[in-house]
Amino acid sequence: MRGVIWLILLFTVAVVSASVLGPNDGLVSIYQGAWRVDLSLNLFLLLLVAAVVLTFVAFQAISGLLALPTRAQAWREQKRERAAHAALREALTELFAARYARAQRAADQALLLQSHVPELAREPQFTTLAQLIAASSLHQLQDRLGRESRLASALASGRQAGGSSADGAQLLAAQWALDDRDAERSLALLSALPPGVARRTQALRLKLSATRQQRKPLDALQTARLLAKHQGFSALAAKALLRSLAIEALEQSLDEEQLRRTWAALDAANRKDAFVVARAARRAKALGQVSLGRDWLQPLWEQMPRQDAESRHELALALVDCAQGLGSDWLPRVEAALSAHGHDAALLAAAGAAFEQRQLWGKAKRPLEQTAASDALPKSVRRQALRSLASIARSEGDEDKAVALERRAAFLE
Repeated sequence: MRGVIWLILLFTVAVVSASVLGPNDGLVSIYQGAWRVDLSLNLFLLLLVAAVVLTFVAFQAISGLLALPTRAQAWREQKRERAAHAALREALTELFAARYARAQRAADQALLLQSHVPELAREPQFTTLAQLIAASSLHQLQDRLGRESRLASALASGRQAGGSSADGAQLLAAQWALDDRDAERSLALLSALPPGVARRTQALRLKLSATRQQRKPLDALQTARLLAKHQGFSALAAKALLRSLAIEALEQSLDEEQLRRTWAALDAANRKDAFVVARAARRAKALGQVSLGRDWLQPLWEQMPRQDAESRHELALALVDCAQGLGSDWLPRVEAALSAHGHDAALLAAAGAAFEQRQLWGKAKRPLEQTAASDALPKSVRRQALRSLASIARSEGDEDKAVALERRAAFLE
């Protein structure tokens, strides 16, 4: 196709030349002293065009000849720049391949080549990436002094570069501080991040790990909620994590006031979690606030027939621990749960403890005997059931049976 176009252009030029130059009878005379040269106008125009073309070519040749040193210098800089980028890619590859010493050497080579290329030397982002790769390698090699020096250089060049370079360096620094078990420094680095960066999933994960290292479960719980909201975990993992953090916060309460504050800091989902509520009730009982523990258990016991098996188990055993001083208002709840799930060993244990506290010996005997014989229950619950049966037998005047039951409870270890 290109050949056809050139052929058409050639014919066009030939036609135009024949039309314009053919009938031209003009004459050009050139005088030099006593000499005169006569040229046809057509020849003069052709010679003029040829002279212009030759002059242009000559100027181009001279310009190219004079620019040879500059072009050679630019070629050498381009070659160094390509080598620097190749060294940076090699450093990153070696880092991912866990060859940290090679990665550090390749990063140093990239920085050395960068210093010989003025154009590349003015790119702080290149410096930041190379320094971060070297710092990551030194971190893995346990060279903390070298790592901190490289990190400082990366942060300085990252701030100069702007964008996300400095944020990335700071996130890496926070992660390395966690690896060093320095949660305080990690939190300080994270708090210095811009608000938008601090809400990113990676920043929240680091904050969660730091607060857990510092044993601040309430702060960790708040961060975990944000992560769950941003889908940083699967639904199942988020539920388990929030539950464990809530339980840890409750276990750290040392008095009633602190326990109440911790309970108030939990969200509605935690206060409806049977495992969290059961642990809160046990902690209240351990602090001498049995009635407070039962108050927290009551809303879920109202819904006991609709609870799943694991939740029923936890709530029932928590009521066994908090049965002391149980009021008669609990009897309808216990009987409703028994009517719906009368074969659950934990519910039988709770029913036996509740009836025994209300001195309903006849109703208490059967569930207490089933509790004492159940291997599915903790030994402490079975031991308590045996002692309750011994107390009932003693109240009925059967001292021998009471002694035998107490002996069984003593040997139940």
